[in-house]
Amino acid sequence: MLLAHDISGTGPAVLLLHSTVADRRMWDPQVPALTAAGHQVVRCDLRGYGESPIPIGADWDEADDVAALLDSLGITRTAIIAASGGGRVALEFAVRWPDRVASLALLCTALRGHEPSAALREFGDSEDTLLEAGDVAGATDLNVNLWLGPEAGEDQKSLVRTMQRNAFDVQLAAEEAAPAEQSEAQPAAALDTTSAAAALDTTSGAVTLDTTSEAAASAADEPQDAAAQSPAKPASDADREPAAAFASITAPTLLISGAHDLPDFHEIAVQLVKTLPHARHQELSWAGHLPNLERPDLLNPILTAFLADPAKR
Repeated sequence: MLLAHDISGTGPAVLLLHSTVADRRMWDPQVPALTAAGHQVVRCDLRGYGESPIPIGADWDEADDVAALLDSLGITRTAIIAASGGGRVALEFAVRWPDRVASLALLCTALRGHEPSAALREFGDSEDTLLEAGDVAGATDLNVNLWLGPEAGEDQKSLVRTMQRNAFDVQLAAEEAAPAEQSEAQPAAALDTTSAAAALDTTSGAVTLDTTSEAAASAADEPQDAAAQSPAKPASDADREPAAAFASITAPTLLISGAHDLPDFHEIAVQLVKTLPHARHQELSWAGHLPNLERPDLLNPILTAFLADPAKR
C-alpha cells in the first residue's frame, strides 16, 4: 500500500517528510510558498501517521516506502525537506539512493545512534508513564508543550495536538489489532511512537510502534527490546548503513536547529555538518522544534532560497 500523499504545483520535485509528532498537515504553511517558487510539492504520511495505516503483523521499511511512492509518481530525483523523525528517514533514503536526492533541508533532524540527553530521557519516561496509565490526552499535551517553541500560537498548538493525538490513536489501534501472542508481550511504553523522543530511537535500527514519539526517535538504548516484541516494525536500515555511509550523500544539505529546542537536535546538526560532505548548519534564535509551524514567515524564505541555490554558502 502506497503512503497517503498529496501533490501540488509543477516544476522540480520537492518531497516533504513530517516530524514524528505530526503528519503531512504540518507542511500546510509551506506548500503555497514552495509552489509559488515553481516546485512540484509532494507530501506524505509515514506509516502510523495521518492517513497511512500500520500494516498489522508485517514489517515495513520507511525508506523503501518513500522510494515506492516516488516511483509511482515517476519522480526519479527530488529535493527533500524533512523535520525531526522525517529527517532520519530522509538521511536513510539519501544513503541508499544518493543520486535520487538533489538537495536536503533537515529541520531539527533526528539521527540513528544519537545518545539522548537527560532532558530527552526524562521526557520519554514521562510520556511512557502517561501511556501506560492510559492517559493519551496527557501524553499528547506533554508533546505539544515540549515541541513547540515560544513563537507558536494557539492555532499551531491545536494543530499539533490534533496530529499527535491521531498518531497515538492510529498506533494504539494497530497494537490492539496485533496477533494476541505479540501484543501480550509488548509493554504499553512500546507504543510511544508519535513523539519526537521515539523518533531518535537508533540502536534497534527499526522504527517500531515506539515511533510516534519524537523522544523515542532519539532514544538509543532501551528500544531494542520493544522492537523485538513489536507487532509490526519497519526493517532496519541502521544496521545496513553505518554512520560513515553518510559520506556518500552528495546532495547539498542545510541543517536547521532551534535555540529553544532540546540540545540534542543542535548536537545532531553539528555532528552531521562534520560528516556530510556538502552541509551547512543554521541555528534559528527564535525557533523551537517545529520552526516551519512556529514562524513560517521567517522559515519559508530560508527554504525557498536554499532550493533556488542549494550550493550557496
